[in-house]
Amino acid sequence: MFTGLVADLGEVRARKQAGENWELTLATSFDLSTVELGESIAVDGACLTVTRLESGAFCVDASPETLQKTTLGDRRPGDRVHLERALRVGDRLGGHLVLGHVDGVGVVRSRRKDKNAWLFEVDAPPEVAPYLIDKGSVCVDGVSLTLNSVAGARFSLAIIPFTSDKTKLTDYQVGQRVNLEADVLGKYVRKFVDPQATGGLDLAKLARFGFQ
Repeated sequence: MFTGLVADLGEVRARKQAGENWELTLATSFDLSTVELGESIAVDGACLTVTRLESGAFCVDASPETLQKTTLGDRRPGDRVHLERALRVGDRLGGHLVLGHVDGVGVVRSRRKDKNAWLFEVDAPPEVAPYLIDKGSVCVDGVSLTLNSVAGARFSLAIIPFTSDKTKLTDYQVGQRVNLEADVLGKYVRKFVDPQATGGLDLAKLARFGFQ
């Protein structure tokens, strides 16, 4: 589990095919003496397992499913990536609860500067759009952000200077593909109230429970 607060801007040092997987070697400023094999690190929002440690870098494997559902297959040596280590018990939850399970890939549709902030519009895929609400949370390439507004499957974001300095988001151009993870709380709520979902709630059930 993560918070969506990027801890490091890493860099793809190498990538190679390993069977059906792609192995990515990621340079980082993390203190690797504290990183253990098998621990989880979010890479552009995708939770991956550390398989090997090198000098100033760690390795992860991206499975075919991960490559299909995320943008990690687009990464090349020299590309920067958002990195976050898994949340520990007692850590501050500064962003929102992020699982590192990318729901789908969105596309940047517009970008413009507005005083000190950058304003972006992003189109979400059908897997993500139902969970987007005004002033709610969304994870974009591993970054916890607040939705300024939502219109159908399109949502807008404001990237403030602090976020711009700590991430690569303001480098994104129109057409950029981004990993999206919807707020997990929204997923649970929708499952409970969706009458099409098994065991979901509807008005009749609420009435039986005494809610009028």
